[in-house]
Amino acid sequence: MKNFWRGGELFVWMTASGVAISLLMVAGMLALIMFNGLGQFWPRTLQQVTLNTQETLIGQLVGEETIPHSGTTDARSGQRRFRYRVGNRDQFGSEYRWINEADIVSTSSPDDLTFVERREWGPAYGRIGLEEEGSTATTHDQSTWSTIVRLVDRANQLRQQIEHLEREDIGSINYRIEKARLARQALVLKGGVAATTAEADRRLVDEIAGLEREYLSKTQALERLHKEASQDVVFLTLSTGRSVRLPLDQIVAVSRPNAMNWVEKMMAYVRNLWLFVSGEPREANTEGGIFPAIFGTVLMVFLMTLAVMPFGVMAAVYLREYAKQGPLVRLVRIAVNNLAGVPSIVFGVFGLAFFVYALGGTIDQLLFPESLPNPTFGTGGILWASLTLALLTVPVVIVATEEGLSAVPRDFREGSVGLGATKFETIRHVVLPCALPGILTGLILAMARAAGEVAPLMLTGVVKLAPALPLDEYLPFLHLERKFMHLGFHIYDVGFQSPNVEAAKPMVYMTTFILILVVVLLNLAAVMLRNRLRKRFAASAV
Repeated sequence: MKNFWRGGELFVWMTASGVAISLLMVAGMLALIMFNGLGQFWPRTLQQVTLNTQETLIGQLVGEETIPHSGTTDARSGQRRFRYRVGNRDQFGSEYRWINEADIVSTSSPDDLTFVERREWGPAYGRIGLEEEGSTATTHDQSTWSTIVRLVDRANQLRQQIEHLEREDIGSINYRIEKARLARQALVLKGGVAATTAEADRRLVDEIAGLEREYLSKTQALERLHKEASQDVVFLTLSTGRSVRLPLDQIVAVSRPNAMNWVEKMMAYVRNLWLFVSGEPREANTEGGIFPAIFGTVLMVFLMTLAVMPFGVMAAVYLREYAKQGPLVRLVRIAVNNLAGVPSIVFGVFGLAFFVYALGGTIDQLLFPESLPNPTFGTGGILWASLTLALLTVPVVIVATEEGLSAVPRDFREGSVGLGATKFETIRHVVLPCALPGILTGLILAMARAAGEVAPLMLTGVVKLAPALPLDEYLPFLHLERKFMHLGFHIYDVGFQSPNVEAAKPMVYMTTFILILVVVLLNLAAVMLRNRLRKRFAASAV
């Protein structure tokens, strides 16, 4: 027994068990997120359920459970109840409904049941047709179904033309009008009365007048497209037997899951997944895609990296290579380590006060006086959010860089100095390259923490829905003053602020999975770079 304790086998088993439990918890969490997130894109079977009250409902079975305290002599384990997503929230008031198993008379899955994805009010289920109930034209007729699919595709093409006209053409006109207006305001602030100033003002007035005429022409074209898109309608017969009118411009897609084979369902799954990743959000972020949030998250991490990398490395180089080691340097190191433990919301408050109000407000007064009182940089934006997160993560980079610098063998420094190099040349050409793997390790940890932080962003620039991406075709192309969307805030908003929390649950799981995937891919890129540098300098040392 004494040898058993001295050998430490129990300790080995305990540590191995801890690692195994940790891995199982991580794997279980990922499996739960993937199952609930990725499963939402699969075209589920639509069921038609007849109740003993002669009521009929149409929906997708999304869950079941045993009714508490419902055990009887015939069913000791208790009676079951099923949860159906019945859609048609605008008609029924609720999108989900519980049905007791004892109340169900029959269940069937007719091929003509239709899933309608709408731009508003969530999905709708029923039987779709070109005419109201009672007409001979129903979806049992394949030609009628083909006509409906073709009309929906045409309506989507018109919607794309409308969105292109609104964002590209009219958006460009509005941008140029605003630039001309600000240029006139700048002339007024200069207070000049010279002939050249008057001539410049006259040209701007003419430019604005020409743009307004172009704007009027585009809005008329937009009205024509809206009118053309809203002409065609289809009728959806609900489970209650009542027919409702659906304008085609409000329909995103129609499908009949019960009539699909396995290949068609797989194609629909891939299409739905792609639309989620590449599309824009709808319905208070509970429908549609999350591309703006993915873009904002990646861009913010990239800007944070550009800010934290040089600042953290220079601070670490000074502390390790130049500063005289003593009580003051030890105090600085203690302060840096403690800075890593400060709650992130404190950094958010600092970012709001210093970056947004103080620095941004000063930039507005110096560089953008013509835009005041509307702030340009004096409000939240992706630049201030990135700098705030850089401040939050800089202790991680400093500590990791110092560890990397201390790991460089002393012989390397002495050899370089012995060959006549200065201390700066030694640090630049010998020490820093050898310490790069350690520096990149710190960068990986900083990126992982920055991608998952939400609290500081809520004060410094993230929004529920950003009207435009920070990157576009207008000069200077990268608009650092713009607000942005973030995957972490999107999860919080959809999960806790959504008016339809039940319908938003799959969106929360899927957004969480995408956030984890983004963090893994960013870290994987940094790890590959670190390993490549490590091999390179190991070969150089040999």
